[in-house]
Amino acid sequence: MIAFEAAEVATLTGGSGDVEGVVDGVTIDSRSVAVGDLFVALPGSRSDGVRHVDEALAKGAVAALVPRGSGGPGRIEVDDPLRALAVLAREVRRRSRARVVGITGSTGKTSTKDILASLLGPHLRVVASRQNENNELGVPLTLVRIERDSDVAVVEMAMRATGEIAHLAAIAAPDIGVITGVGPVHLELLGSVGRVAAAKAELLAALPEDGLAVVPHGEPLLAEHLAGLRCPAVTFGSDPAADVRLISLRRVVDGGEAEIAVRGRTLLVPVSFASQHNAVNLTAAIAVYDALGLPLDGVAEGTVSVGFSRWRGEEIALPGGGLLIADCYNANPTSMRAALVHLNDAAELRRRVAVLGDMAELGVGAEGYHRRIGELARELGTQLVIGIGPLARGYDGIWFATVGDALRALPDLLQPGDAVLVKGSRSMGLEAVVEAVAP
Repeated sequence: MIAFEAAEVATLTGGSGDVEGVVDGVTIDSRSVAVGDLFVALPGSRSDGVRHVDEALAKGAVAALVPRGSGGPGRIEVDDPLRALAVLAREVRRRSRARVVGITGSTGKTSTKDILASLLGPHLRVVASRQNENNELGVPLTLVRIERDSDVAVVEMAMRATGEIAHLAAIAAPDIGVITGVGPVHLELLGSVGRVAAAKAELLAALPEDGLAVVPHGEPLLAEHLAGLRCPAVTFGSDPAADVRLISLRRVVDGGEAEIAVRGRTLLVPVSFASQHNAVNLTAAIAVYDALGLPLDGVAEGTVSVGFSRWRGEEIALPGGGLLIADCYNANPTSMRAALVHLNDAAELRRRVAVLGDMAELGVGAEGYHRRIGELARELGTQLVIGIGPLARGYDGIWFATVGDALRALPDLLQPGDAVLVKGSRSMGLEAVVEAVAP
């Protein structure tokens, strides 16, 4: 983190309190406090951060951001600690020379973030969002990790409603904005895919004139938002007209080899994955890599060891030659389709089994979306579909109301050598299935 005097933090955040020392880190977890940290005391459903301020200070925290009325030694009283954290994060970003890449999208934003961070790592000093640091708390926590010598910050941005991306972009002030795709997500709150596109496009509206938009080629729902763009745009995808194009993906031992066309060149890129949707995410990442002025000949240096965040398409070998694809961090119709296609490609001669949980927040059309995913699974030749959750009845396979019910039945349903996909919305808790299948 770019260091601040504790008194300066108080001034920036409109806080009050007699504090001294230099702040060179931020944490919201008193268990992970390091000497020199600022502890941000956030309210929580299980534990109020104010209760842990004394512990944080005893461990070496320089100061703590606390709500007004919670004053004391080492405490900076502010109206709202979360808002104060955002102010501090915005100031860190302002004082940094790092270029900021904001990434959002209905699907693929985390994987694209992971791929891009891996591509940039051999060439630049990179700060990237960790795990699910992608909301009003996570984005500031990413930005405050920027150091004076950081070159790039790769910031994932999630949303569930209109205005949320605009809020995050106001904090991060991105130079480059990436929209990985637009699809039917959060429809309970947004009502239509068109409104999802408008919410994602808030990132584009925040870009400066000398910035760059990176968007999927031919996405009609973004057309009106691109028409008023202040900066240039680059497209990616598998369409022949895309500026950065996936020509092919070949599965090889321990991964794949992607053939990518960019700026009149064709690159053969070894990758540590073999899924078509992540190969498309790779084209988005290469578009950013190229825009940052890095040598195209150096792309492969960062692709052979891409480390995806947990539960996002992990491939795990099973006894008897089987394969488990753990993709249970989240789900929507677009990502579910991509995962089923990947299961079909990766299974080879194995029996294909899809363990599918509910897709949440799809609104009044939820039953239809689930039914169509079940139909797709059968069209792709999935031999066994196991649905878990109330809406998962629509997959028209073997159905269980709860994860616990499914866990008791799985030993009799799965066979050695199966290729098993586990995917569903985060709220379903399907990681328990992953742990049971691959203990």
